[in-house]
Amino acid sequence: MTRTTAWRRHPLARYAVLVLALALIGVAYATLVQASRPADAALASGKLDDVAQGKSLFQAHCSSCHGLNAEGTSTGPTLVGVGAAAVDFQVSSGRMPAANPGAQAPRKPAAPWVNEETTRQLAAYVQSLGGGPTVPTKEQVDGSLGNAAKGGELFRANCIQCHNWGGAGGALTRGKYAPSLNQSSPTQIYEAMVTGPQAMPVFNDTTITPQEKRDMIAYITEVRSMRDPGGFGLGRIGPVTEGLVAWVVGISFMALAAIWITAKKRKKS
Repeated sequence: MTRTTAWRRHPLARYAVLVLALALIGVAYATLVQASRPADAALASGKLDDVAQGKSLFQAHCSSCHGLNAEGTSTGPTLVGVGAAAVDFQVSSGRMPAANPGAQAPRKPAAPWVNEETTRQLAAYVQSLGGGPTVPTKEQVDGSLGNAAKGGELFRANCIQCHNWGGAGGALTRGKYAPSLNQSSPTQIYEAMVTGPQAMPVFNDTTITPQEKRDMIAYITEVRSMRDPGGFGLGRIGPVTEGLVAWVVGISFMALAAIWITAKKRKKS
């Protein structure tokens, strides 16, 4: 029996082969991931130089909460894997950097250093850390290419519970709320669906396809531009405010009518 044959028949030979195979798979996977990260950054930003600039911006404005390497702290979560879309949504809407951390970051005017270029650079850096959803193209968020009627069906099935039929928003639990969509751009609406900010669930492409997302954008932008045919829209919050106004106005009118009738009878007597 040769030495090679003896080694093959050794009881530990199969385990050694398994360990070697796992090691080779791990090395191959790590190589592919490292090779794909620059491509992801280029896809998100259009420039590989944006990653370096974005890192400087991140360390200056975001690292105090999210850590120097975006690993997260007790104040802010990790940003590894959230993608460029999440950064573009949070920063462009003024939610980040957060002024006063609380139950939910509200929409507010963007920080003085925030503009289209710095937002792109910051998004490119975060995208380079671990991939994730990228910023949608103009074609993906073009509502004119969508079907508003179909989008209305999808919106009522997936979003009306929190944002109400008109996208005016509503209250949630523990100090959180579904924000109004009246100020959200089509890009921000798309980014919110693919990243799931705050208490919102993630609607990836397997749940709602890119075309269906475009249909929903068409519906949202069309509804918020519609005029209220009945007069005052009452914030388009729904039957709660409408019922409250009807109750208050109705009771007030009946009380005034009762006072007027009583006063009239007293004068006659």
